[in-house]
Amino acid sequence: MKQATIIGSGLVGSLWAIYLSKAGYKVRIVERRSDMRKEKISAGKSINLATSYRGWKALDEMEIGNEIRKIAIPMYGRTMHDLSGNKTYQPYGINNQAIFSVSRGEINCKLMDIAEQKGNAEISFNEECIGADLKNGIVHLKNTQTGKISEIRSDVVFGTDGAFSAIRYNAMQKLDRFNYSQNYIEDGYREILLPANPDGSYKLDKNTLHIWPRGRFMLIALPNFDGSFTCTLFMPHEGHEYCFNNLTSKDKVEKFFKEVFPNFFEMMPNIADAWEDHPLSSLAIIRCFPWTHGKTALMGDAAHATVPFFGQGMNAGFEDCSVMYSLMKKHNEDWEKVFKEYELLRKPNGDAVQDLSLLNYIVMRDKVADPAFQLQQKVERRIAELYPGTYFPMYSMVSFSDIEYQVALKQGKEQDELIQGIIKKNNINNETNNEIIDEIIHNFFKEKK
Repeated sequence: MKQATIIGSGLVGSLWAIYLSKAGYKVRIVERRSDMRKEKISAGKSINLATSYRGWKALDEMEIGNEIRKIAIPMYGRTMHDLSGNKTYQPYGINNQAIFSVSRGEINCKLMDIAEQKGNAEISFNEECIGADLKNGIVHLKNTQTGKISEIRSDVVFGTDGAFSAIRYNAMQKLDRFNYSQNYIEDGYREILLPANPDGSYKLDKNTLHIWPRGRFMLIALPNFDGSFTCTLFMPHEGHEYCFNNLTSKDKVEKFFKEVFPNFFEMMPNIADAWEDHPLSSLAIIRCFPWTHGKTALMGDAAHATVPFFGQGMNAGFEDCSVMYSLMKKHNEDWEKVFKEYELLRKPNGDAVQDLSLLNYIVMRDKVADPAFQLQQKVERRIAELYPGTYFPMYSMVSFSDIEYQVALKQGKEQDELIQGIIKKNNINNETNNEIIDEIIHNFFKEKK
């Protein structure tokens, strides 16, 4: 029987095991950590994820999308909270398009269960990859509990072990002419669990992603099924009056929230007590190439780790699985051809999703509260509604289609300039009524013909 080894039982590794099982492989997943399913996972234990079109496409391809939908909450738009407590709502797409909030821990556990129960996969925990013979498909392991050294030999090996991939570090990065870069952004993040009301109800609207944009600071909140929200605060590690390195006491934490996020503080006056419930984490963009060598390939964050501001890390990794699977069928599992086309297809898109993520951070942090940006969004959304077959906003291309990331990035930048030009040429402002905006849009498209 065909044998495959997957390093890492995270989201991409577990889903890829299901794909490989369907293709007739006996799959062995090796995981450095212990079995997360045996530990109690609270809703706020790990950053929530936003599942969008690409992720659902990959899950549905394996006929497991409906299993995941049971643990996902739709978010139809973003709600901005300003300093005075006023709210502004922006839909994500048209016709009730939504992205879905899902707990990283819950979806990971579910995918591991499916890989074991429905797939032909076995997961070995507490096994750390300490090296590999990439050409011959041999992985060297060390048991983290006993220290025992072992090896696995298989027909093909996949590194899905995240941003700080062990197989990439211990084997790929030792190759001649292997390119690698790791760039931390100046901001870090800390999670905060906003509990439900005493009666179990939500303190905020459940079906929207909440954002408190404050220039150099940003707080977001995603809903959980138990009435709580997993909140994430993004801000600089250092160099500002308010930065993570300066919030060294409960008094300072409380003062910060009272001044910068007053309406959040009203909902959670004990924020200072909960401040250290979750660790402070850093954010990095990791780029490398090649992604394959011999019998081994990198997928997901191991190949193209990004920052979380477009909610595409998991979706891009799941899309890797879908693309790799289609290439397996196209090349009749000639892995040399599969790997070569996979990295040529996916590398430009891996770079693009990283650029998109950084761009969207500026949008979420600085622009969503800007009246000029809100006007641009309003005009763009109306164009998409009036000409749905011919115009796709960048956000929709990324979140509600499988248009290549690199195409979405290029077209999105061009469309930004186009809409800004329409607004400027026609003197559209926030007081311009909808009928006039519609007429301007129709005239523009007539001229284009």
